[in-house]
Amino acid sequence: MPSLGSDPRLLNGLHRVSSALIGVTLWVFGGLGITNNLDFFSTTGAPLFGMTTNNLLSAVSLVVGTVLVAAAVRGGRMASTVSVTVGALFMLSGVANVLLIGTPYNILSFRMPNVVFSLLAGLVLLTLGGYGRFTGRLPSDNPYSDEQRHPVDAEGDEDRDQRLPHGSADIEAAGSLAETERLVASGGGTDEQRRLLAEVGSIRDLAERRRAWQELTGRGSTHA
Repeated sequence: MPSLGSDPRLLNGLHRVSSALIGVTLWVFGGLGITNNLDFFSTTGAPLFGMTTNNLLSAVSLVVGTVLVAAAVRGGRMASTVSVTVGALFMLSGVANVLLIGTPYNILSFRMPNVVFSLLAGLVLLTLGGYGRFTGRLPSDNPYSDEQRHPVDAEGDEDRDQRLPHGSADIEAAGSLAETERLVASGGGTDEQRRLLAEVGSIRDLAERRRAWQELTGRGSTHA
């Protein structure tokens, strides 16, 4: 089975769900706050779900919730980018507003439960929104790998040609490597095949990876 970190559909679903989950939560919180006809800039606020809110915080919650839900509907890289960005803003808000509690500048009517929610929501968005995207070594089939993040344009024909297999031995090695990756990904393959894949797994250049595989297996036989 494909791993969560490399399968585009699983990653897309994870990023969409995390964005929609926090977005809908903010919709509920903001909507109930608005219907209570609270003061707009009250620094004390009114209790709601164990937190406090005023009309300004309710309005902000509705706007941010809409942005997150829209990103979830759009999906793809948009959902991940928005989740990470909003998550960072949530974390920053939690840290900044904890310093404003009890002062006249607490215009969002924050109390410690609000701070805790802001930090937790930010952590969820940062963790799930960035999962499978921000890491030091992504597999080649990860939708956020360098190969997919920088597609070859019309002027990159030479680079594209260099990545394609040339000659019968190179083609055989490419087929062998692809078949072995498929076997291992589906839970099959031998220990030796898994070891060989691990050896070439750190090579990002496709042509170099095929050459390394060919040297390790002897003209790319899958039965190494």
